Formats: sequence, C-alpha cells, structure tokens
Amino acid sequence: MLCGAGLATVIAGLAVSMLPAAAAEAPAAGNTYTVASNDGATSRQWRVDTRSGGRFALVDTAGQCLAAPGGATGVALAPAACDTTAADQQWSFVAKSGAYQLKNGQSGWCARSGATPALDACTGDANRLWTFTKVGGGTPAPAGLVGWAAQNGTTTGGAGGATVTVTTAAQLDSALQASGARIVKVSGMIALTGMHKVSSNKTIQGVGSGSGLRGGGLTLDNVSNVIIQNLNITGSGDDAVNVQNGSHHVWIDHNTLSDAYDGLVDIRLGSDYVTVSWNITRDHDKTMLLGSADTDTGDRGHLRVTYHHNWFDGTNQRHPRVRFGNPVHVYNNLYSNNGAYGVASTMEAGVLVEGNYFDHVAHPTTLAQGTSPDGNLVQRDNYFTGSGTPMTKGSVKAIPYAYTMDAASAVKSIVSAGAGTGRLGL
Repeated sequence: MLCGAGLATVIAGLAVSMLPAAAAEAPAAGNTYTVASNDGATSRQWRVDTRSGGRFALVDTAGQCLAAPGGATGVALAPAACDTTAADQQWSFVAKSGAYQLKNGQSGWCARSGATPALDACTGDANRLWTFTKVGGGTPAPAGLVGWAAQNGTTTGGAGGATVTVTTAAQLDSALQASGARIVKVSGMIALTGMHKVSSNKTIQGVGSGSGLRGGGLTLDNVSNVIIQNLNITGSGDDAVNVQNGSHHVWIDHNTLSDAYDGLVDIRLGSDYVTVSWNITRDHDKTMLLGSADTDTGDRGHLRVTYHHNWFDGTNQRHPRVRFGNPVHVYNNLYSNNGAYGVASTMEAGVLVEGNYFDHVAHPTTLAQGTSPDGNLVQRDNYFTGSGTPMTKGSVKAIPYAYTMDAASAVKSIVSAGAGTGRLGL
C-alpha cells in the first residue's frame, strides 16, 4: 500500500509537464501535499524533494521515499530508505485532464491506485490520475477540531462536495463509496449487517439526535480525510468503527456508541493523525483499542491519536488500550464506573493522561495487559473520586499542538452535558 504523508511537484521549466488551468493544485518542490487518486481509492500525503533530471522524490513523514522496486508493470509501490541515486524512487508529474500522472523514473510506468497501489500503463483512467492539495492551504479545519487530526495538514471530510441524505443500507453504501468529496447525512436508524467501507474525503453525519446505524459498523481501510459525527452506532456484529491499514486524518466526534461484538473504536495497522472527541460509550467491554498486536512493529511512528471530552459511561476497559503510539494524548475525558480499568499503556506506547475526571474507577491507569509489556504513561492534573491509585512509568514525547484544558474538577459537568449525539444542531 502507499504509505506516508505528502506529494509532489512540478516546477517552472519542467519539460515533461504543462500545468493545466483546471488542475486543483500545481505542485512545487519543498511543499507537502495531500494527493488523491481521481477514483477516490487512495489518498496520501508526501513532501516533494528535488532529484536530478527534473524528477522528484515523494517523502513520507517517517522520512522514507515512495519506491517501485524493480520498476516493472504490476510491481507494488512501497516506502523505502531514501536513495538519491535510485531511479525507482524518482517521479515526474505529467499534466493530464486537470490532474497528473505519476510517472516512475526507472520504468516510465505510472502509479495506479487501489487496495495495493502499483505501476501500470500510463493512461487517462481515473485510477491513474492524481490531484494535489497543499497541506496548510485549501479548506480550513472545521470548528471544534483539535489534536492529531489537525496536524500535518488537517481533516475536512467531505467539505466542498455534494450533500446526500440516505435512509437505507443500499443508499448508504453508494454514498460512502462515491468518488470525491461528499457529505453523507444519515436520517433515521439504518439496519446493517457486517462492516461497511468508507472511501476518502467523506463526512458522515446523523440527522438530529436519533439517527445512526444498527447491527453493523463502518470500516476505514487505507483511506484519509474522513469525519464521522453525530451517529448512534449500536449492536454491530464486529466493531462500531474500525480504522486500519494506514488510514489517516480521521475525526470521530459526538457519537453515541454501544454494544458491539468487538470494539467501539479500534485504530490499528499504521493508522495515524486521528482525533476521537465528545463521544459517549455505553454497554460495552473492550471499548477503544489502539494497536492490535505486539508483533505489529510497523505501527512504530504511527498511531498518533488524541482522545478528549469523551464519556466512558460504565464501559469495562480499553479507554484506550495502547500499543506503540507515542505520544497518545488523553485529556478532559469523563470516566464513570469502569470495571477493569481506564487507560492502559503497553508495548512501547507513550500516553499522556491529563485533566480527566475518574469517578469510581478502581484502576484509573494501568500498564502491562495480557502478554503485552509495560508502556510509558504520565498522568497529571487528573481528578479522582472514589477511585484507585493510577499507575505511571517513564516519560512520553511532547504534545506538538496547542490545546485548551478544562479544569479536571469541571469535566464531569462539561462532558456529561456536551458529549454524544444531538449536541451539534445537525
């Protein structure tokens, strides 16, 4: 799959490309871009670095370069250690139909989107045309977005796209899989079975306080720029919301989540830049998992998530349970009667727990769980009533963004009045 963050550029005088007036963005060296395939299947961010011969490298947030090992048609694209002399890591950007082909310097084949992006013939098909949006420009972040989902770019969901209202599972699937930006309004409770895929650049919002999904959930698989808001999601036979396989820039906000078979919000497998805010969780055991296995070492450097102003109302554990993510930021949440524990930091994780309200939680924070070793956890400025002693260990990386903390003693009244569905006027 395509990994990383930021994409590409054409500069003045580049012989292979004339910049079309219809192009959404004319890329330039040194900038970082969100790059989306025209078929909506793939969206990533890269920084564009100059290489010789009028070509460029696409560098992700881990400092690795997009490569096409061997350069043959059909070869899967993957990140690799940057080598300024490697032709398979060099790309040119050829203007076509208001977008760009990404042409590999070794083979001359072009990037094709999909579940496993690969090299293929350079055609005008939508899965071989890409548009560029400069990080830090374009549509501003929506009001209320704080934390990791607003870093290295931002999360705007379907802003600027068409708005469609859905009342059936078939309508929902059609809207979620449509190419391009779209705002999907869910009216009433829609009965689902299984998990339903969400494509990039979507906002999914419930109408009023009583709309949502029953019996199934939403899965975000290798996508980006998604907002899930004001939905009641209950009774899923799997997860309520699953975020996986490098998905990034996701905001899960003001939902009421309950009674799924597995997790309510599970984030894993290299996903990154996520904010989970102002949700209510009820009637559930394993609530929010961040990192699914100790063996998923590819999660290192990813799984950066902010959890704030959520109400964990009687749910048992995993609020969240973290592997590898560092720093994970847990602040101003309300914990009420959580049976097993509040927050767990395990397996190389670093979690900052601050300004939360723990109401009758015997184990507010803990470390090792199951066979996972201790992670690091710092707790500060939390409020405890009828609760046990938090466990801490080591240090956590610094939080890189600005945020405003409510006083921990006020969190119970603030969050219980403001979390969940029906609070946004939608």
